[in-house]
Amino acid sequence: MTSTAQFETQTKALIDDLKSVCANYGLGNDGNEFKIITQVFLYKFLNDKYVYELKQLEPDLAKADNFDDALKKFSDDDLELLTMQISENTASIAPKNLLSRLFEQQNKDQFADIFDETLVSVAKDNIDIFSVLTQGGEKVVLFENLSKYVTDKKDDFCKALVNKLVGFSFEHIFTQKFDFFATIFEYLIKDYNTNSGGKYAEYFTPHAVAKIMAACLVTGDDVNNVTCYDPSAGSGTLLMNIAHAIGEDKCTIYSQDISQKSSALLRLNLILNNLVHSIQNIIQGNTILSPYHKQENGQLERFDYIVSNPPFKLDFSDYSAGLDSKANKERFFAGIPNIPAKAKDKMAIYPLFIQHIMHSLSTKGKAAIVVPTGFITAQSGIEKKIRAKMISEKMLAGVVSMPSNIFATTGTNVSILFLDKQNKADVVLIDASNLGTTVKEGKNQKTVLSETEEQQIIDVFNAKEAKDDFSVVVSYEDIKAKNYSLSAGQYFEVKIEYVAITAEEFTTKMKAFESNLETFFSESKSLEKEIQDNLKRLKYE
Repeated sequence: MTSTAQFETQTKALIDDLKSVCANYGLGNDGNEFKIITQVFLYKFLNDKYVYELKQLEPDLAKADNFDDALKKFSDDDLELLTMQISENTASIAPKNLLSRLFEQQNKDQFADIFDETLVSVAKDNIDIFSVLTQGGEKVVLFENLSKYVTDKKDDFCKALVNKLVGFSFEHIFTQKFDFFATIFEYLIKDYNTNSGGKYAEYFTPHAVAKIMAACLVTGDDVNNVTCYDPSAGSGTLLMNIAHAIGEDKCTIYSQDISQKSSALLRLNLILNNLVHSIQNIIQGNTILSPYHKQENGQLERFDYIVSNPPFKLDFSDYSAGLDSKANKERFFAGIPNIPAKAKDKMAIYPLFIQHIMHSLSTKGKAAIVVPTGFITAQSGIEKKIRAKMISEKMLAGVVSMPSNIFATTGTNVSILFLDKQNKADVVLIDASNLGTTVKEGKNQKTVLSETEEQQIIDVFNAKEAKDDFSVVVSYEDIKAKNYSLSAGQYFEVKIEYVAITAEEFTTKMKAFESNLETFFSESKSLEKEIQDNLKRLKYE
């Protein structure tokens, strides 16, 4: 087993151990379990990263048999000087709040209070860099009192958590790259990534979709100092993939999502992936009603890259009327979707996100948006108006129609829209609906793409290559002539196969056709007479 595989196995084992502790104290599948698991995991991660950074800066600490004893020899001033040199991706942790010091106190009375105070103190010391902002300006800090979620034996519960943490070290994995942490993050949240969280409940975007979106948006290695945005970020899968494609140190992340849970998970994702500098741009709030990110003149901020897998349907009747305002006229140029009379929760909200994204692109901006496939062929209404503007302003770069059940959580067929404000060439339309292998995931069927199939889509898209029954390259005029349809299948050539036959074979076939037609005509006349006779027998009673 390779060292990376060992680290992955050990990290997953730690997560399983923490979940086991929660289950033993009555918190298995409890609504608050994910808060405990993710916050305790994050405390351990930040603790070990701080220790790791100190060891990199000070050889005496790295060589010491007992790190804690060696650290106690440093004066407060010396330690502060060392701490000032650590990277911005590392939280500052006072010696009294280190896990080793917490472990030493586990047999004290009211240990749960000590445990809570330690986490809250770390959160307070790092409030400026590691806090998520709400729309109203409130700071959501890293940690909270966790023992409150246990009704009995709080000291024992907190002690059990600490004992799981001290037997493992993250210090060996800080050199690992994106793929490692993406796998760990997915494993960490897999039991909490459901659509049971009410409004804007997040759906985990499959890695294949995220990879394709990032690889088709970021095609060169000269991208630098750019902004990336997701107006419905969820836990940040799409943002992490595009940041990795660009380079985590070459981009700044911006996001907004109404879900508290999603914002907390996104922050965790940013910390794991060396994007702490972007936490200050993570906003918990309603993007459609009140977009947060704005320029100094009050206009919406414009971004270089936008990725989004927005909710398709949602009840937004409470604020729908307020969106139809003069201030929103330019942003929602195609209009506000109607409210279904008897099914408010089936209101189509994704067209609002598409319009918002189009309005939020910089002059060189690119975007990739997951949409229901029905959007690309709708014959009228808001959807068609949106497509018409994409064509008239020449910002559509391409569309990829994905296989059915690419999302295990929904049976809706999806496509990916690609926008590029600098695209003046033709548009590539890809029908990837026949790719993939169907597998069982829980109670659901899911289609999984192989790496070869993922790369096929990426290569064809970036090369704007036409392939039989798979992709076409069309002009904006071609699309306009097809009533703005973005379905690749409507542009495929109809193939007629010609087979060479002899004169005798031709004569035989023609005679067979004539004979069949005579039979059909005869049956038709008989049927006509029968119908007429039946009509004559009808009487008024």
